[in-house]
Amino acid sequence: MKTSPLPPWPAEQLAALSAQALHSAAQERVHEALGRCREVYPELPAPRVWFDLKGASAGQAHLGKGGLRFNPVLLEGNRSAFFDDVIPHEMAHWLVFHLANGPRLKPHGREWKSVMRDLFGLEPKVTHQFDIKHSQVRPYHYRCHCQSHYFTARRHSLVLKGRRYRCRDCAQTLVYCTID
Repeated sequence: MKTSPLPPWPAEQLAALSAQALHSAAQERVHEALGRCREVYPELPAPRVWFDLKGASAGQAHLGKGGLRFNPVLLEGNRSAFFDDVIPHEMAHWLVFHLANGPRLKPHGREWKSVMRDLFGLEPKVTHQFDIKHSQVRPYHYRCHCQSHYFTARRHSLVLKGRRYRCRDCAQTLVYCTID
């Protein structure tokens, strides 16, 4: 079943929204996409929606918890792309998971690609091209002989457990700076 894409949200309307209103509008967009999915699978449950995802990922279908997670920092900086691409992308995962009755399919396999093309009228892209500089918190400062490096909490904890990292340029082991 080939359908037209979800109608784009007016960019000027999105630009004027506060963070709270933006989250409400994103939830409304999830419900629009849910309506489109229910054309194929009327019993599809509505996902819960969270805005707590961090790092480089824009969105995540968190199937075990029964919902969709979105990165609020990337949403804020990429409003139109979120509404036109990211939300349908995650809803396609939601639909395919429920059609397959579980996680037996490849996440971006042919079923997901088919939903993206045929139901949402979108090119099935796996990754985004957003600037992630502000969405990744890297507070742990390390040094080598030639430059500074900044680590996430996860990578820093690996260092505390004995893992070593080397600079790609000078090949020296990185050392944690306790005082900046």
